[in-house]
Amino acid sequence: MPLRFAVYFNSLIAEIYKKNMSYKYLEHATDALIEVNAKTLEDAFSVAGKSVVETIIDSNNIQEIEEKNINVKGRNLLNLLYNWLEEIVTITITDGFAIKNFSVNIKKNKEYQIVSKISGEKLDLKKHNFKVEIKSPTFHLMEINENDEITMRYLLDL
Repeated sequence: MPLRFAVYFNSLIAEIYKKNMSYKYLEHATDALIEVNAKTLEDAFSVAGKSVVETIIDSNNIQEIEEKNINVKGRNLLNLLYNWLEEIVTITITDGFAIKNFSVNIKKNKEYQIVSKISGEKLDLKKHNFKVEIKSPTFHLMEINENDEITMRYLLDL
């Protein structure tokens, strides 16, 4: 019985943790305005990447067949977020790679840098249920608030 309880407890903790990492679409007339909430900056950037992919395609059918490493730099956190979102759009639409999972590590020296490992597979518009093309992220309405948790808002130009 103790082992069964431990397994249940761990899955419950995982569910609570997932709920602390989320994104939602906010009301906007023509574009996708997204708000991300997470406990850490790395989690927030990971969820932001996921939000981009899930705006473009349905991530439920993506298999983790291939891994890639990506590096993104920015002179400040807003610039890093913009460059990160732009990189995810490029990988998904231009390179044709459907991303399922992100691992994000943020470093800060003279500038910020994301070192990320992504996994997924070649994009198949039918299998992955293409939804909409994102032209680019924008700095308009972009913000990052670091309090007890991280809150990000950004606009994706559709």
